[in-house]
Amino acid sequence: MEKEEEMKKLFPKCPVCGGQIADKAVEKLLRGGDNTAAIVVKAEVCLHCGERLYSSAIIRTFEEIRKKLENEDVKGLKVIGKSFKVA
Repeated sequence: MEKEEEMKKLFPKCPVCGGQIADKAVEKLLRGGDNTAAIVVKAEVCLHCGERLYSSAIIRTFEEIRKKLENEDVKGLKVIGKSFKVA
């Protein structure tokens, strides 16, 4: 069922500006606690305003990753560097 859900369009046009929608691979940054993870997922992206629309399956994946990050459960995640905040 998840594959069917991801294959059908979420919206015929952008719900923000009415622009044309295209399927694209996008990078999403997820934060949980003091940790951040990057993931590349499929999204419907407005070609006019850039609004990103994600399937409910992708959103559930985001929620699972955020929860893991909050709990410091970083098994299976690759360390790619360090993040800093400008004081």
